[in-house]
Amino acid sequence: MPWKQESTVSLRLEFVRLASQPAANVRELCRRFDVSPKTAYKWLARFRAHGAAGLDDHSRRPTNSPHRTADALEQQVLQLRQQHPAWGGRKLRRRLQNLGVADVPAASTITAILHRHQLIDPEQAAAHQPCQRFEHDAPNRLWQLDFKGHFATDQGRCHPLTIVDDHSRFALGLFACADEQTATVQGHLTTVFRRYGLPERLLSDNGSPWGSAGLAEHTPLTVWWLRLGIAVSHGRPYHPQTQGKDERFHRTLKAEVLQGASFRDVPACQPRFDAWREVYNHQRPHESLALGVPADRYRASVRAFPEELPPLVYEAPAVVRKVQTTGRIAFHGREVVVGKAFAGYPVGIRPTKTDGLWEVYFSRHRVAEIDQRQVAD
Repeated sequence: MPWKQESTVSLRLEFVRLASQPAANVRELCRRFDVSPKTAYKWLARFRAHGAAGLDDHSRRPTNSPHRTADALEQQVLQLRQQHPAWGGRKLRRRLQNLGVADVPAASTITAILHRHQLIDPEQAAAHQPCQRFEHDAPNRLWQLDFKGHFATDQGRCHPLTIVDDHSRFALGLFACADEQTATVQGHLTTVFRRYGLPERLLSDNGSPWGSAGLAEHTPLTVWWLRLGIAVSHGRPYHPQTQGKDERFHRTLKAEVLQGASFRDVPACQPRFDAWREVYNHQRPHESLALGVPADRYRASVRAFPEELPPLVYEAPAVVRKVQTTGRIAFHGREVVVGKAFAGYPVGIRPTKTDGLWEVYFSRHRVAEIDQRQVAD
């Protein structure tokens, strides 16, 4: 059972949150998480009765007490801050409330406690600026993915691969990779697709392995996405703001996990990543979510991952051409560039409402245009 490979309680929590979403397909989630329906409904019942604490194999001491003193509450604030050194007053306050702590003070009071104990750097506090946010209106409309800048371990370099849902900020994947090759990314994405289903669109930058020489051209990896029915978008060159959710996730990852940390090798990074991803998705209050957590807004995609790719079929009036090894096709006496990543695949050419203007499709996705109104060179 995959739950033996990661934190058992973490996966139970992730499963029950997804299964508790409106219109969730519990049987399909059982298949994706490889758990029996009997076990699944047992954990759902425990979660409804006792919350996250009901998913633990061991009892937990209650976090609230009618006889708790103000000094004890301050100590609780300091202990939580010690666990999450990058969290400020608002996040700490919401987390204490979520834990069931009674009489939680205002965020400003918690901030004053942190200042009193010299736990806030004035320069860092001044650097925080409000920003304008844009987001898709539902989960799985858009996922953002990228490699965070690699860092050194004692025995090599780690390349963190991150995948974030645009709407909910839910971290779908955080993987410690030894390289940034297509096979590595495809393997991890397959794991994510099997668990959460397929998004409508994937957004990446223009670098390898999802871009070609900064030109946002298709690669074997993005061609695979298109075959799965996933639309592909690339950010503007030299504008990381396009992938703003993932860039912000990278800054949080650096502040809360990587800064000051050391790792033996790449495999040693993954357990730390897994533990923090649970905190990020299920515990850490998010400013842009009105101090909610990403797991509250995320639900699994209804589009399941197909273990076998569907055939490429183009119906009339499409004209079918096979892409040559040069990345070109011949059409009406002209050579048209489609892209080397499509070499060997058939594409469909469809007329538009404008005479002499054609569109080239790969599966259901437009990948090129043919304008016969232009004079050939």
